[in-house]
Amino acid sequence: MLIQRGGLKVVAGLGISGVSAVNFLHEQGYRVAVTDSRETPPGHDQIPAEVKTSFGQLDLELLLQAEEIILSPGLAPQLPEIQQVIAKGIPVVSDIQLLRRATDVPIVAITGSNAKSTVTTLIGKMAQDAGRKVAVGGNLGRPALDLLKDQPELIVLELSSFQLETTSNLNAAVAVVLNMSEDHLDRHGDMFGYHKAKHRIFQGVKKVVYNRDDSLTRPLVPDQTPMQSFGLNAPDLNQYGILREDNGTLWLARGRERLIKSSELYIQGTHNVANALACLALGEAIGLPRDSMLETLKQFKGLEHRCEYVKTVHGVRYYNDSKGTNVGATLAAIDGLGAAIEPQQAKVVVILGGQGKGQDFSLLKASVAKYVKVAILIGEDAPILQIALQGSTELIQAQSLKQAVELAQAKTTEHDVVLLSPACASFDMFTGYPDRGHQFVACVNTLV
Repeated sequence: MLIQRGGLKVVAGLGISGVSAVNFLHEQGYRVAVTDSRETPPGHDQIPAEVKTSFGQLDLELLLQAEEIILSPGLAPQLPEIQQVIAKGIPVVSDIQLLRRATDVPIVAITGSNAKSTVTTLIGKMAQDAGRKVAVGGNLGRPALDLLKDQPELIVLELSSFQLETTSNLNAAVAVVLNMSEDHLDRHGDMFGYHKAKHRIFQGVKKVVYNRDDSLTRPLVPDQTPMQSFGLNAPDLNQYGILREDNGTLWLARGRERLIKSSELYIQGTHNVANALACLALGEAIGLPRDSMLETLKQFKGLEHRCEYVKTVHGVRYYNDSKGTNVGATLAAIDGLGAAIEPQQAKVVVILGGQGKGQDFSLLKASVAKYVKVAILIGEDAPILQIALQGSTELIQAQSLKQAVELAQAKTTEHDVVLLSPACASFDMFTGYPDRGHQFVACVNTLV
C-alpha cells in the first residue's frame, strides 16, 4: 500500500506525457486523478486502476478539487476550464516542472521553431559517445519523467512552446532557442506570445547558447550569465561559425580555429551546419571533449523525415523533409540545400503543400526565386501557395504525391536536388508527416 502524500494531483489530458505523469505521481505516493475530453483517450489502458478517471469532457468539478493540475502540452491553458481553475489560484504546471522538482541532474534544454529534434538527438549522441550517462527525450521520443528511470547523470530535453508555457525556473545547465519563425500562432495569438513561451526556457539558466543570425533567440539574462553564439559567418574569438577558403571549402570553426570541413558531414545544407555548430557550443558548455564531439559529427546521418537523404537517381539527389511542416523549416531546407548546390549551377525542385495553418507563404518567395527551378504544389492549400508564390518561379499543381515526384524527376538535370519540404501539415492527404515521408521515399524508390 502506497503512503498517500499531499492533496489531489489532477492530470488534464492523457496521451504519452499524460500517462507518464499519472504513473510517476502514483509511484511517488500521491493521490492522482485524470480527466480528458475524449471518450477513450490514448493511453487510458496504461494507468493504474486506483487512479480516478473522468473521460468524455474536461471535468471542471474534478479540476477544482485539485491541489495542482498537470496540463498535457496538447491542451491550451486558454481553455475555459483551465482558466477557471487558474482564477481560483490552483497551480497549473507541465510534466517538465515535475521533472525539475524531482531531480538535480543537469539539464540541456533545447527549443526553437525548427531543428530541435536534430540538435537534441545529436547532442545526446555526443554526450553518449563521450562516455556520459545521458537520457534524451521530452517533446522528442520518451516523455521527460520516464527519463528518470535511467538514473542519468545528464538529461537532454527537446521542449516545445506548449511545454514551456507551463514550466517555470527550469534552471537548465545550458539552454538554447535555435531559431524563431512563425508557428503555432493559432495557440499563442501572435509572435510576441510565441516568443514569450519559448524564452521561458532561460529562466534560471546557468549558461546560454544563442543564434547570432536570429536576434529573437538572444535572451535577456543577468550580465554574469556565460553566453556563447553560433552563426553562419566568421566567428569572433571563442564563438562558433564558419570560415570560407578561396576555393570554396567551408570549415566549421571556433574563433579562428578550423575544426572540421562541412564536406566531411553526412548532414548537408547550411541549416545543418548551423545545427552542428549549435551542438558544439552546447557540448562545450557541459564539458564534452571536442575531439569526441567532432568524431560523432562525422558519423551522424541525421533524422528520418528531417532533410533526410533518400537516394540519387541520374545524378539528382532526393531529400525527405516531411517534418518541414512550417514556413521556417522549409526556408531552412531550401536555403541550406540551395546554397550548397549553387556553385554547381544546380537548382532545387521543391514539393510544397498540405494544410497551411494560416501561415504567410509569401515569406518563401525570395528563397524560391533564388534557389528553386520548379515548385510543385499539392494538397488542400495548393491554391493559396499558387497565389503567394506567383512570379517567383515555375509553379505546377499535382493531384498526388506520386505525380509530384514524377513531375520533379522530369524537371531536373544532373546535380539538381528534389526536396519534399511541404511547409504545411499533412492531414489532408496523409495520417501524419511520417506517412507523408514514407510515401515520398516509396515513390522515389520506384523511379528509374
